[in-house]
Amino acid sequence: MIAGAAIGLAIVGGIAHGAYYRNSPIFGSVLGRLPGDARRVALTFDDGPNPDATPVILDVLAGRDVPATFFALGRHVQQWPELVSRAVSEGHAIGNHGFFHRKLHVRSPEYVRRDLELGTAAIQDACGSRPGLFRAPHGFRSPWVSSTARSLRQRTIGWTLGVWDSARPGVDAIVDRTIRGTTPGAILLLHDGDGYDPTGDRMQTARALPRIIDTLAAQGYAFASLADA
Repeated sequence: MIAGAAIGLAIVGGIAHGAYYRNSPIFGSVLGRLPGDARRVALTFDDGPNPDATPVILDVLAGRDVPATFFALGRHVQQWPELVSRAVSEGHAIGNHGFFHRKLHVRSPEYVRRDLELGTAAIQDACGSRPGLFRAPHGFRSPWVSSTARSLRQRTIGWTLGVWDSARPGVDAIVDRTIRGTTPGAILLLHDGDGYDPTGDRMQTARALPRIIDTLAAQGYAFASLADA
């Protein structure tokens, strides 16, 4: 009886880990940090594009010749396809973040496939190429989320440091959290959009970005695109 209960708890714990831990390998391989020990960092932005924040972020990246990876939300891509096209033309990687921004760990296999396929199609229509990367909203997955991404030839990406800039804690807090939490190989999660509001305010992140890049560069960090990871 005790052994059976322990096995049951272990199974439940494993399922919870796979569903809620962004880098859990239980439901499939996930890239949670850059390979190797080089002093590199990857800037990633979720939930865009956004008509206000994304152009500013692209301007900052262009002015400093820094690559980034944008995990774009399909329904936002359909509203501002020119921003996705611009990001690609300026050398940034575009990943699929699905279409609806729903928590996929509680959705059926059919729903997950439709969400990922719609997100893929929106990105392809906007920039002419299919995304090769995928990040689940909130990092939540089920046994069929990463397998669906793989069937679309998309690598599942997690993250090393979530800055929680989406809570809009202030520019100084965003900068401080990022700088203090960055380690060699870190994949940083920031937001250029709001998954629930197409025009949600992400200007704090945009304003924090120049200081983040300049400080990390002064500390000897180089910036990597996840397309090359």
